[in-house]
Amino acid sequence: MPRQSGPKKVTGVRDYLDQVQQGKIRDQVITFQLANGFEPIGVLHRYLPEDADSMGHAAHMVWRNPYDDANEPKEFRVPRDVEGVRLATVQLQARSVKGYDEFMRNIEYFVDVAADYESDFVVFPELFTLMLLSSEDKELSPQESIEALSRYTPRIRESLSEMAMRYNINIIGGSHPTRTSDGDIQNVAYICLRDGAVHEQEKIHPTPNERYWWNIQGGDNIGVFQTDCGPIGVLICYDSEFPELARRLVDEGARIIFVPFCTDSRQGYLRVRYCCQARAIENQCYVVMSGNVGNLPNVHNMDIQYAQSCILTPCDFPFARDGIAAEATENVETLTISDVNLSDLSWARSEGTVRNLADRRFDLYRIDWDSEEGGLHDGEEPGIGARPMGTSSPGGG
Repeated sequence: MPRQSGPKKVTGVRDYLDQVQQGKIRDQVITFQLANGFEPIGVLHRYLPEDADSMGHAAHMVWRNPYDDANEPKEFRVPRDVEGVRLATVQLQARSVKGYDEFMRNIEYFVDVAADYESDFVVFPELFTLMLLSSEDKELSPQESIEALSRYTPRIRESLSEMAMRYNINIIGGSHPTRTSDGDIQNVAYICLRDGAVHEQEKIHPTPNERYWWNIQGGDNIGVFQTDCGPIGVLICYDSEFPELARRLVDEGARIIFVPFCTDSRQGYLRVRYCCQARAIENQCYVVMSGNVGNLPNVHNMDIQYAQSCILTPCDFPFARDGIAAEATENVETLTISDVNLSDLSWARSEGTVRNLADRRFDLYRIDWDSEEGGLHDGEEPGIGARPMGTSSPGGG
């Protein structure tokens, strides 16, 4: 407030400011600010002590936004915290092994590397255990292969769980075709957590080839698994192409969905990839894909493989460009790692450009789930008797 010592008599700093407001004194700066809508709300004493003209004082001014109604209730934004999780997906090269120990050393290598990078999760592909069939003396039929693989099931569970605890990482054990305790042949993912817990997720929808050639039956239950990073879900390959399953997992709290897959062609891979991207967008969650590459001699079921493993996100401002946090090069064995922020999902669901979960029309549609355990009745599975097109490969998405 310059020139308080001018010719006009004032009794103090506040009186000077009042006279400027009344037009009795003309102050070049304050008068200009008043003309542009600024409002004095006080005096800042000793603001600039070395300014002799103002005796160190300053006018405290405020400019009020004319487009803001002070009487309207305030809207508080969702805080953008950081709830970081590091995800690793293995794009696994199919290779011949001499036995179980050599196979498990290959798996442990990737678990070790993912743990060195302090990953919270590492996911392996669907049917990654079919490499064990290469150690057989002859090429086995699908029925013989199932029996051979079933003998490894207890050891696989034990080995993956031991590695999860030893390396302090949660392992999504791809999937393993096995004969279960009820006699059915199922395609099962083993979720081995670093706290020692072991969970199972059956593939709900076997492909036509899996049903016809391998007699794999669909599972009965889909649900989330509680981890130290929050609830997660697992959809094995073809299951990702059924949006009802992912929606149920997200409604139960899953923010990350892991999709182990096994596809023999680019067309099959893209069916799974495009559906996984759709699941990430419509459910505002992260989706992690893991696939096999290469081929196996003497294993009829693994003729050729095509994969480009990736970590997918919703498509909105906080997330990665193109909705891809990270992706591998096609058909090359590698480990792909990315950090994701789970808090970004909370922001997207409440304040995002679109809010798919919140904007559902429950007045028009809903999904009713069968609360009873049990699969389809005899004869209800579509196409069970028709020979599918293509090879007897169990994958295909």
